[in-house]
Amino acid sequence: MLKKNLGGRPGWAHAVMAGFALSLAALAEGALAQTAGAQPLPVAAYMAPADFAQVTISPNGRYLAALSPLKGKRNLVVLDLETMKSRAVTVFSNFDVVNYNWVGSEFLLFSLGTLDTPTGADYGDGGGLFAVRADGTGFRKLVATVGEQRGEGAMVYRSMSYRSSVPGSSTEIFASGNLRTDREDVFRVNLVTGERKVLTAEKPGLVVQWVLDREGAVRAAVLHNKEDATEAELVRTVLIRDTADSPWREVARFTDEDKHRRWALVSFAPDNRNLIVRSTVGRATSALFLYDIEKKALGEMLMGHPRYDSSEAQWLRDANSREIVGVAIDADRRQVSYFDPDYAAIHAAMQKVFPDQVVSLQRTSAGRTLVTAFSDRKPHTYQLYDETAKTLKPLLRSRRDLNEQSLVEMRPFLLKTRDGLEIPSYYFLPADYQPGQKLPTIVHVHGGPHVRADTWGPMSGGGVREAQLFASRGYAVILPNHRITPGFGGKIFEAGWGQVGRKMSDDHEDAARWGVAQGFVDPARICITGGSYGGYASLWATIRSADVFKCSAAGFSIGDMERQQKSTQTDYTASRSGVAQWKRLLGVKGDDWAPAREVSPALHAERSSIPLFIYAGASDRRTPLEQTELMIDALKKAGKPPELVMIKADEAHGYGKLENNIELYEAKLKFFDKHIGPGSRSGSVTASPPVPQQPPAQQ
Repeated sequence: MLKKNLGGRPGWAHAVMAGFALSLAALAEGALAQTAGAQPLPVAAYMAPADFAQVTISPNGRYLAALSPLKGKRNLVVLDLETMKSRAVTVFSNFDVVNYNWVGSEFLLFSLGTLDTPTGADYGDGGGLFAVRADGTGFRKLVATVGEQRGEGAMVYRSMSYRSSVPGSSTEIFASGNLRTDREDVFRVNLVTGERKVLTAEKPGLVVQWVLDREGAVRAAVLHNKEDATEAELVRTVLIRDTADSPWREVARFTDEDKHRRWALVSFAPDNRNLIVRSTVGRATSALFLYDIEKKALGEMLMGHPRYDSSEAQWLRDANSREIVGVAIDADRRQVSYFDPDYAAIHAAMQKVFPDQVVSLQRTSAGRTLVTAFSDRKPHTYQLYDETAKTLKPLLRSRRDLNEQSLVEMRPFLLKTRDGLEIPSYYFLPADYQPGQKLPTIVHVHGGPHVRADTWGPMSGGGVREAQLFASRGYAVILPNHRITPGFGGKIFEAGWGQVGRKMSDDHEDAARWGVAQGFVDPARICITGGSYGGYASLWATIRSADVFKCSAAGFSIGDMERQQKSTQTDYTASRSGVAQWKRLLGVKGDDWAPAREVSPALHAERSSIPLFIYAGASDRRTPLEQTELMIDALKKAGKPPELVMIKADEAHGYGKLENNIELYEAKLKFFDKHIGPGSRSGSVTASPPVPQQPPAQQ
């Protein structure tokens, strides 16, 4: 359960307003007919981007904005709720609009990137910062994309990111960026003129984080002791000042040895004097605390969860006042709770209208509330609630092709590893699964490896999308998280250092054996797949885990871990701290690369012993094509070439084009069908535990 408290805020409210009634006729009329078909939906239905995503309402209640496919990419569209006419305000064909924000009710601010990558949205050659009015006019480029800067010969890429609107202004924002120097500054930017004013001209040191107070004054800063420091070298100092013109004073200082008392600065508290910080002091997971700057001590815990870190949570704010009105957290399923009494009353009523779904609210100054509802089997729907008339009007469905009949339950479980960790994970069973069946099973390993790639919800990540597709074809799918996946507490995260190719691979094997023990997995018909780190794990499994997995499909992968960290083709090797982090993941100390060589698939290709499908993008710079070519060459020299290879010249770290994704997943399905599905023959797998005869149960 969540613990939430913001001292001085209104109390919790769960009662429904007296006389609160809803008109559901319009909702029923607007619902898409949901009929179960005899045949599964085509691959395109699962691979296509949502028809509408990131739907938001303007603070004045006049406009609805969303991201929607156009010209093969996700663009920004706006619906005028007064005229019910819509328009596309961007028409990019080479980038997706990755995210956007309302600035008042007039401007939209957005950045570009590529959405369909193994570890989530990647800015790549995109980035940039742009503004446009809701009516499509007033377009302004505030910062160019990385690709544009590279084309102009830039050696250092300049960027700027949105922080917040300027209080009381509908045309100005606060933004952070490295426009003056290589370090971050805070700017006040006018979206009409493009004029920007630096607010951090004088720096108290090597600042890596600036924090604005509730009135927009820069009053807190986090300093590092040196550029590009490794974790062991790093000293973090937190400074604060009473006003934007007051002298700085030190609040805290932390070294790598201070983990037992360390905290991270999040924001100013509602009193605009003390701080809200994130810490694991006295806890297995991180929580948010009040921090008393005079006493220099942690105070009351504001929000915490026994299994999930506070990094998985977000404050919910009123669009106009910016006051915190609730909290949401991505636990085993998303939890939303409001403590503002007006929000809580509407939320309670809407939960009755949408039972067993996650409901969230966006209220406006016009008495209009955008109501979003979804579950693991019901794609997002968006309704407009009129608080005066007490009526609910359907507006949008996020996906026209998918419904409750085409999606299966996303089942949480705890992956209990052989060394005692309990890692939150998911599994999926086909809709027609019958207890006692032993199914062909796919284990999907997420990328990163230190990211949380999939959360509960419909098509909420690349792994979920794959799982729903494969389940529609009769496969069981296990979507495990592994050690070093963030968000599940320090014990799970810290257990991953030095364990790439070692205990992390144990986790992937343990996930497969968990399914066997539950009774729904045929131990002779299990394959592994994934992209990025998941691609590496799938390559390594052909060598390390042939007693568990019968085949492997590996994408955007790494064959030689040492070369990956030294290559000029890799996009992060210019960062000393980035390479140091990977060395720590691999267990490499100093210049002794033996631990990396021990777990590099291309150096052990002669031991590869299960069928392999390799796919990649020729323009990938995160895991460059040379890595895929190294692995293919090594396998050929060993007389064990991959069974199938797919390389797309026009793709990078993930396939962004729908036609390429359709081709990829049709090929994957044929590959799996051949080796563990309808086209396979029964085999055997050694070293698997006995299979109990009870149906699978959620844990």
